Amino acid sequence: MIKFKQLPLDIHLDDHNTFANFWTGNNQELISYLHTFSSITPIVSSNFFIYLWGPNYSGRSHLLHACCYETNNHEHTCFYLPLQKINQLNLKILENLESISLVCLDDIQSISNKPEWEEGIFKLFNDLLENKNRLIVTADVSPQLLSITLPDLKSRLASGLSLSITPLNDEQKLIALQMRASQRGMHLPESVGKYLLSRYARDTKNLFTALDRLDKESLVSQHKLTIPFVKSVLNNC
Repeated sequence: MIKFKQLPLDIHLDDHNTFANFWTGNNQELISYLHTFSSITPIVSSNFFIYLWGPNYSGRSHLLHACCYETNNHEHTCFYLPLQKINQLNLKILENLESISLVCLDDIQSISNKPEWEEGIFKLFNDLLENKNRLIVTADVSPQLLSITLPDLKSRLASGLSLSITPLNDEQKLIALQMRASQRGMHLPESVGKYLLSRYARDTKNLFTALDRLDKESLVSQHKLTIPFVKSVLNNC
């Protein structure tokens, strides 16, 4: 079981989001570093903080989930908080996190111009540093472009290791789709994958959502993934 602080919300780690099923594309070094960072004992970590950024649907949340699973596999505690749900959250959720081995804050840009949250995360940052535990935050822009109004927090967020995600091109998205399909026990022909890329949303999140839908329908109907089948399923979504 994943050892992370339970939240009073419908927030969970997606068990499909691991390092094993993240198609690296041009991100080999980044993935290797995150894998190591999330698996080592906190007290021997040479780096305490990572700022992970990239455009929407580049895989930021997937990688945070993967880091949490890797941390848990090494018998350390983890905590994942999607800050895009900030309107449903109470600031008290940040309390007593300094003892967690790895804290992952998704979409840090969501706290921009929210003074109480900026102050709370600044305190959390310092508490984790003092306790020699680790922090990863994600954002859709580089730390220099992040619209944080609290100068001390902005400085802190710019002080760590900044890693940028290179989005997949269409050829890499096709390979990623075929890999995900294979892990689900499906065969995705190249022609069908190209059809998905040409007819539906091209970002990986929506492509994988479409693949999940096709997986469920193909199990029910025992139908192979063909273009007519894909068209009939997704047009009825």
